[in-house]
Amino acid sequence: MRTFPLWITELEDDELMFIKRFVTASGSLKEIADVYGVSYPTVRTRLNHIIEKIRLSEETQEDRFESLIKKLAIDGKLDFEAGAILLREYRAKKEER
Repeated sequence: MRTFPLWITELEDDELMFIKRFVTASGSLKEIADVYGVSYPTVRTRLNHIIEKIRLSEETQEDRFESLIKKLAIDGKLDFEAGAILLREYRAKKEER
């Protein structure tokens, strides 16, 4: 069984179809504009919206990781010192990006 990234599961069906058409059009916004019968700026705006939705999902997912570490430490399933080390390293990696 395959698992999908969280961001994929948070997209609407029409957004997934847009991405499929975008990929099969080799990333041509002009071609996508023709398919949808809209202007290039309209397609660009829609793509920007999807990009922002994906970014937001990834940021939320990262916050969930920090929350998980804290929860594990609070529940006694992870040593507090180990949790602190993991959080410190995780935050350092985030800053490198």
